[in-house]
Amino acid sequence: MLRLFRILFLTLLAICLIAVASANRQMITLRALPQEMDQFLGLSWSVEVPLFIAIFAGIVAGLGIGLVWEWFREAKHRAAAAENRRKARQLEREVERLKTDKNTPEDEILAILDGKKAGA
Repeated sequence: MLRLFRILFLTLLAICLIAVASANRQMITLRALPQEMDQFLGLSWSVEVPLFIAIFAGIVAGLGIGLVWEWFREAKHRAAAAENRRKARQLEREVERLKTDKNTPEDEILAILDGKKAGA
């Protein structure tokens, strides 16, 4: 059922993207700097692309910037989770060590008494 919804969503998304692309086929000029600044600096970088390419590139760039922003923002949470996992592993090892140490007698006299009780 979930697979069907995913296929349906992707199909509708593709139809919407094709509709936007076909409605915005006119060519536009993308410039790195305003014309006045191009003339002042002597740099003139521009490219002619269909409008829908500029729209889709803007969407992809926005998603990429948002992804990087969130990755940096959540770094402290990932570090805290890693520290908690490290502490949990350390505590599990300590519990296992204490379980095994509990079975061995701590004193020679107790070991002798335990031996007599086992033999009696």
